[in-house]
Amino acid sequence: MKASLLKINPLYPENKKLAKVAEVLQQGGLVIYPTDTIYALGCSLLNPEAIERLCYIKGVDPQKNQFSFLCQNISQVSEYSKNIPTPIFKMMNKALPGPYTFILPSSKYVPKKIDSKRKTIGVRVTDHAIPQQLVERLGNPLITTSVHDEDEIVAYATDPALIYERFADQVDLIVDGGTGNNVASTVVDCTNNEPTVIRQGLGDTALLV
Repeated sequence: MKASLLKINPLYPENKKLAKVAEVLQQGGLVIYPTDTIYALGCSLLNPEAIERLCYIKGVDPQKNQFSFLCQNISQVSEYSKNIPTPIFKMMNKALPGPYTFILPSSKYVPKKIDSKRKTIGVRVTDHAIPQQLVERLGNPLITTSVHDEDEIVAYATDPALIYERFADQVDLIVDGGTGNNVASTVVDCTNNEPTVIRQGLGDTALLV
């Protein structure tokens, strides 16, 4: 069965439409949605079967995945990470919500199925109304990964219609939130005392001090 394509206002998401997306996620569905960087593919953190499907689509071992957690706020980030030094916490609090992925030590609340052997997680708090409100409705993070384009020149798919053509047979619902960005998040390794930018993306590194 092909996925539904649901158009949602990216600035003022309609409650009924958000409720429909949240229901799909709660029932173990896979959803593609916009973020403040690029379109992402995700599922509920609390659904092991959905996580297995996500790993299958991406062709990765669950224990070797590099998926991120899309969290509602810093407080929720703190639940799934541990030992965040005060300077790192203050830096994150200044930068988020925004186009950053922070690599942190994982806590005991990270499901064992997806806790990589590195014992770290990537966390995001996106500055986009649709995923922000979805996570709030769910009450738990989304497991999220970028939607790549098959074109070797274009790294990320930006057109919801083209995303639908490619992924309609693999996921349950695709959110059309308008044209997406084609620049990924800035990735910051915070597992040591000093944060280290390991991928320069959309986020301004001036905020990481």
